[in-house]
Amino acid sequence: MNKKYLIVVVGPTAIGKTSLGIELARSLNTEIISADSRQFFKEMKIGTAVPSKEELEAANHHFIQHISVEEEYSVGDFERDALQKLQELYTEKDVVVMVGGSGLYVNAVTKGLDDFPEVDPQIRINLKTELEKSGLEKLQEELKNKDPDYYSEVDLQNPHRVIRALEICRGTGKSYSSFRKSGSKNRFFETIYLGLTAEREIVYDRINRRVDIMMEEGLLQEAEDLFSKRELNSLNTVGYKELFKYLQGEWDLGTAVAEIKKNTRRFAKRQFTWFRKNEEIKWFEVGTPTKEVVSYVQKRLT
Repeated sequence: MNKKYLIVVVGPTAIGKTSLGIELARSLNTEIISADSRQFFKEMKIGTAVPSKEELEAANHHFIQHISVEEEYSVGDFERDALQKLQELYTEKDVVVMVGGSGLYVNAVTKGLDDFPEVDPQIRINLKTELEKSGLEKLQEELKNKDPDYYSEVDLQNPHRVIRALEICRGTGKSYSSFRKSGSKNRFFETIYLGLTAEREIVYDRINRRVDIMMEEGLLQEAEDLFSKRELNSLNTVGYKELFKYLQGEWDLGTAVAEIKKNTRRFAKRQFTWFRKNEEIKWFEVGTPTKEVVSYVQKRLT
């Protein structure tokens, strides 16, 4: 086999992507690239559902806890680093597996980032000032009016993403989404997309149970250890930002945990919205025997 392949496993959080990715890597005798942007950070283990020691030993993983929360690391940085890693892996492997629920990061590797126009830097400064004075909700409402498509899929609780979209909207008079429709960049591999799906009630139940397990495993202590750094953009993450409010005395612990579950469910809904737009994805219901998925992949490879 001379052609190189990237098997991409996508789907909402808590659906079982890690397990499937490992089984595929073992079956295909290859390695895994993580495209979960929340798992990049060394200090964030429990709240980002980093694979266990046993899972990491079952297959070689890349881009898991490789940087600090204090480091700036953009999707463009990941695109560059992941493509470089793929070049290295393809010297010995014909197939590599990529696992992740961060749609933008998956697309950066498989299709390339879109080209956005330069806009006046003052626009971002103004937006940050408005965020401080009026809060995030007002900016969210503006984004909803100017770009309903992006509004439906972006993490609305991430001010960095909201501001980035609005600076393009304001600076060009066009929607942020309109600049994301450029053709895919040429890649040195062929991508095979696999998606895991389930009924909404099943996904939500898995999310609720996962949050309870995270709390039992020490998520609160992890948040306490990071509390002094809570202003960092990397820590504006579901599971941490809610517990920071508890630690600041704004919420009781029960409320914070309930909010983690609610915001994670919302995140899963946005993930579904993002991935459903990709018609190349072959979807499998949760519970599908792994050998059936592996068989599908092997047929595609041959």
